[in-house]
This record gives sequence, C-alpha cells and structure tokens, in this order.
Amino acid sequence: MAKRFTASEIQLKPDSRYNSKLLAKFINCLMWDGKKSVAQKVVYDALDILNKRVKDAAPLEVFETAIQNVKPLIEVRSKRVGGATYQVPMQVPSRRQQALAFRWILLASRAKKGKPMCERLADELNSAYKGEGAAMTTRENVHRMAEANKAFAHFAW
Repeated sequence: MAKRFTASEIQLKPDSRYNSKLLAKFINCLMWDGKKSVAQKVVYDALDILNKRVKDAAPLEVFETAIQNVKPLIEVRSKRVGGATYQVPMQVPSRRQQALAFRWILLASRAKKGKPMCERLADELNSAYKGEGAAMTTRENVHRMAEANKAFAHFAW
C-alpha cells in the first residue's frame, strides 16, 4: 500500500522564534508561492511592531488573543429541505474557527493599501486584540446572520 500523507497538525513544527504551532500555522496561511522566509519575516516584523505598540502584553499573547477574539462561535450553512434552501445556524468546529479567523485577519490586512504588509498585519492584529477592526466586523456579521436565521435552527441535524 502506498504511503499516505499525515494530517498537517502532526507534520507541523513550531516556529523558530516563539516555539508556537499556532504561529507556524498562521505563517503557512500567509505564505504565497512557497516563500516561507518572506512570510516569516512579515509575521515577525508585525509582532515586533506589536511589541512596541502594546506594552502590557507579550507579542505572542497579543497574537493569540486576537485570533481568539476573531474566532466565530456560530455560522449559517445552506440546507436544502423540500424545494427550499434555508440558511441554518450551526456551531463551528474548532479547526474551522481557527481557519476562518486566520482567513479574515489576512483578508482584512491584504485589503488595506499604502503600507508594508507587516504594518498592515500589525494594525489588524492590534485592532482584533482590542475587539475592533475589519476581521471583527466580519465575525459580527456572521453572528448577526446566524441570529437572524435562528428560526431555522430546527433544520440542523
């Protein structure tokens, strides 16, 4: 039988500077065209900027708190019942919560223009740490949509 790939969590090694698997996964999500050293430089520069801006916490704490703040608890999924399609609110599994938080933070920082990526990422992480910013707005919109469609929760099975 052919050798199979293992799940990325098993293969994932912690990052070199902070020894964090969460940060290593974030670097991999930021990376484009396999340029990991560029992604690492962007993330580490952003964390250095955060270290200067937020005096009361370590940069890794700020990063983890920002990710935790952006993670959605509930989302809507399309469910076809009879001939109609309903937006059914469902709880989000933890791996998807993390993936969505990463995606929203990266999309929000890539959407801003005029600054280097490390500064944009530091801005977005700082605002997510404080509970504001574009990624937090996306999360609030998802939660609002789930709240509006609570009447269809009985279709979740």
